[in-house]
Amino acid sequence: MRLIPFALLMLCGAVQAAPEAVSLEQAGVLYEQHCQSCHGANRLGGAGPALLPESLSRIKPDEARAVIHNGRPASQMAAFGDRLNPAQIDALVSYLYQPAATPPTWSDADIRASHRILTDVDALPSTPQHSADPLNLFVVVEAGNHHVRVLDGDHFEELANFQSHFALHGGPKFSPDGRFVYFASRDGWISVYDLHNLTMIAEVRAGLNTRNLAVSNDGRWVLVGNYLPGNLVLLDARDLSLVKHIPTLGADGTQSRVSAVYTAPPRDSFVVALKDVKEAWEISYAGEPDFQPRRIEAADFLDDFSFTPDYRYLLATSRKALGGQVIDLDTGKAVTDIPLPGMPHLGSGIYWKRGGNWVFATPNVSKGLISVLDLQSWKLIKEIPTEGPGFFMRSHLNSPYAWTDVFFGPNNDAVHLIDKQTLEVAHTLRPMPGKNAAHVEFTNDGRYALLSVWDTDGALIVYDAKTLKEIKRIPMNKPSGKYNVGNKIEYAEGTSH
Repeated sequence: MRLIPFALLMLCGAVQAAPEAVSLEQAGVLYEQHCQSCHGANRLGGAGPALLPESLSRIKPDEARAVIHNGRPASQMAAFGDRLNPAQIDALVSYLYQPAATPPTWSDADIRASHRILTDVDALPSTPQHSADPLNLFVVVEAGNHHVRVLDGDHFEELANFQSHFALHGGPKFSPDGRFVYFASRDGWISVYDLHNLTMIAEVRAGLNTRNLAVSNDGRWVLVGNYLPGNLVLLDARDLSLVKHIPTLGADGTQSRVSAVYTAPPRDSFVVALKDVKEAWEISYAGEPDFQPRRIEAADFLDDFSFTPDYRYLLATSRKALGGQVIDLDTGKAVTDIPLPGMPHLGSGIYWKRGGNWVFATPNVSKGLISVLDLQSWKLIKEIPTEGPGFFMRSHLNSPYAWTDVFFGPNNDAVHLIDKQTLEVAHTLRPMPGKNAAHVEFTNDGRYALLSVWDTDGALIVYDAKTLKEIKRIPMNKPSGKYNVGNKIEYAEGTSH
């Protein structure tokens, strides 16, 4: 947002003295005066993030009002409470949550025009230029101030700290050798960072509202799933240059948003869930691929999914469904329904061996329970009650516990540790009473567990994973997630993918 002329400030002051209702048309004028220079003529973003309803879906209107009034600390977002009266701010917020008069578009030409090479990767050393174990690095997304920190997972010391694009969304993904990490922001920016040399390599805006990305296990391709425009965008993993976009049209021609995209390493393919048509897609990248989707008919609209350990079966659910479904990726057929009440968050589900058999456990974003499934019979083994709905689960091959938060509700300062064999809550931790505790990740050897306290005055807390003794507390501003390189590239048991 830019400063406005003195005459306009005087005019705003006069309006503030006698606030009246402000129309959406007038709010549009306010946007042009105060916001357009940073956020773009069509609200598509610029120096500031996009301000479209799709981009603001996770920000409540009251929070948007507070940001306009008070600004954002440590950012270019100034406070406008001294220039806009409450009625003007209310109207501006309503305007931002309205769909654009002309539906925004983002073409191949727009993608290519946004592409920036920041560092010549060929000029960089191919080996780590630091002394830390490259497989035991942590990439920490610090959402409160839109930064990323890189930590040494042996000593928990910071190696790098850099600004990210606004609102990184979904877990970052890694190249198969662990050298590069790929980020996606909610408003479509894709970035690649070199963990060996601690430098940013390239970035591109692949869409206007992005769901997530996946990296092929051969390290050649990045596939981006978008809500707006509803499509897939294929990038060259080396420099993020555009390869092609893939329209996400159902078999009947219906345009769809993308719910999620992941890579299935043993299958040499990407698997895509579509939000607005009852289809899942498998896109092979083996050999010299043509990236034509193989359509798999689903029993419902898919919102979220996970894989079995062998990547043969897809466990999928929809926020509209009463339960979930199992899809055989080999045959392309739905196998059975699975009894999952509420809104299970399958993307954060994890699996482990119990009595010699694989089980799968998923948190639930609307009910205080963990559902545990037998992956042979597809039967519900147990529903484990928790102190509230949760969002993330994590474990490790060397840990006896599955750690789960209760992210939603009044008890969100609690984290449960579930015994993976008895399926009972063995411990409940409250790292910082009254502050939201969420998202655990383990070191590569499973010796330590790192937990986020999701608060402006939050922290990253390091626990001994066996004794549960606190080892270190690193102050941070809403550390929304942290990701261990080795666990991610090994698709380790207990880590969601």
